[in-house]
Amino acid sequence: MKKWLKYSLFLVLALFLTGITVFYIWSQQTYQASNELYDLVNSSEWLNEDGTLTFLPENPNNKGVILYPGAKVEPEAYAYYAKKISDEGYVVAIPSFRFNLAILDSKKANTVMEAHPTVTSWVIGGHSLGGVGAASFAAEQEDQIAGVLFLASYPAGSADFSESAIPMLSLYGENDGLTTEDRIEETAKLHSTSAELYEIKGGNHAQFGLYGEQKGDLPADIPAVEQQDEMVQRTLDWLEEIE
Repeated sequence: MKKWLKYSLFLVLALFLTGITVFYIWSQQTYQASNELYDLVNSSEWLNEDGTLTFLPENPNNKGVILYPGAKVEPEAYAYYAKKISDEGYVVAIPSFRFNLAILDSKKANTVMEAHPTVTSWVIGGHSLGGVGAASFAAEQEDQIAGVLFLASYPAGSADFSESAIPMLSLYGENDGLTTEDRIEETAKLHSTSAELYEIKGGNHAQFGLYGEQKGDLPADIPAVEQQDEMVQRTLDWLEEIE
């Protein structure tokens, strides 16, 4: 083999390995749950089932919510929201994902559903790219899903619900610098015929969880807990409408 060919192959391999290393390091630089969250929710209030944070209600209604985290956001960042939903009777599960990206394993919901056979009705949703992954799962396995929930998120092009009547709720923030209102409007054509859109005045992207500021986002005009409480109330109102 000629020296230039060996050198070229070595260079390609080196670049490939460097790319993998850089991607891995990037994926592990996650957004951790804030101190504010741990002031509001004690870690003893959830179970960790093989990497899935699970909130079990005291008075279950046999319904469940699966929530996919945003890219590189730790599941614990959504514990306040999840606990409030669970308090009303719902099993709430927040899976973790390899490389902290839900879009790489959108079928993770199957594992959650298998672990809770007493739940007869599941809603799936997610924050930001987590919602994209959740929509992908729902589009492929709509017969297993009772509703789709977007938190500062949207369906990707392959997840087209425009001919479906599946219940759908899209919550977005007025000051979101990442999932902008324009982006929500652009993807609304992929929503189901029964989709409901709700804007949180003064809310931003990062406050759909409790993990502090996020690069590229805009400042919120309301406190994080106020945004979370509005999310909870609107979600519960919508969940109650689902049979």
